[in-house]
Amino acid sequence: MANPPPAPDVAQVLRHNRALLYRHIATRLALAATLFAVPYVAHLAGYDAALPGFGIPAALLVLIFLMLRLRHGSRLKVCAKVLHTYPLEYRTRVSRKGSEWKYLGDVHTVRLSVRGQRGAPSLRAVNASTVRRWPKEAEEGGAWFAGDPAFGGVMVVPGSDDMFFVQPADWKKYEQERAQAGPQRVALAEQAGISRLLEKEPNILVGG
Repeated sequence: MANPPPAPDVAQVLRHNRALLYRHIATRLALAATLFAVPYVAHLAGYDAALPGFGIPAALLVLIFLMLRLRHGSRLKVCAKVLHTYPLEYRTRVSRKGSEWKYLGDVHTVRLSVRGQRGAPSLRAVNASTVRRWPKEAEEGGAWFAGDPAFGGVMVVPGSDDMFFVQPADWKKYEQERAQAGPQRVALAEQAGISRLLEKEPNILVGG
């Protein structure tokens, strides 16, 4: 096996993803402010048709979706806990099996494996900074993983510092393993905040 790339600097990874999250928030707030202003600007310009009035409900939708993403799709805090609890281990291969558009973000199904070894679990991965894209760097090689595959963890992509919160794709499949985990293993999962954390898609029809 070729030598792994240098381990990422945890502080730099967190700064990078925090900056992406703040940029996402700023962009959405600017869009909402613009939409709120449309009816008033149109009125001042003497344009009183009904169409500009849709700017206000559109702005509210932008804010609602932003709050949903921040509540359900941003996992920077728990990712920081994971990275300060577990060591980073290099996985030589990242296999993406599919992606789904969700309110909380794009959910990717991945396997993080070591070449020559089998049995890597299927994981669901969500970008911790709410960015909706799959980094091309992940297709070119492996990734760093910190955590416990039965509980979840963090995937960091070399070359981009993109960070994903990952959990077993089939959470129930690992219930017995989690229940039978030793005290030290459970203590680490609790310290990292992933012992009972199950990421779920918000139901916007009933307020999440």
